[in-house]
Amino acid sequence: MARKANPALLKPLELDAELEAVVGKGPMPRSEVVKKLWEYIKQHNLQNPANKRNILADDKLRPLFGKNEVTMFEMTKLVSTHMK
Repeated sequence: MARKANPALLKPLELDAELEAVVGKGPMPRSEVVKKLWEYIKQHNLQNPANKRNILADDKLRPLFGKNEVTMFEMTKLVSTHMK
């Protein structure tokens, strides 16, 4: 039997201005936000070359993360504070 997606992950959430500056206009489900964040990170080459699991914040990501470098696991947690 196929696993059902968690409905909480599919529910479109309101995004604050800082997050919209990176991923585009909300509301948007959490899964879409994470997908768009990764597109942005890859497009701007923001993965730490020494450790690909770490993301280096540029001027748009810094307000979301609150620091210059985060792990990909931290990223999802930090970004969720910018969604309602």
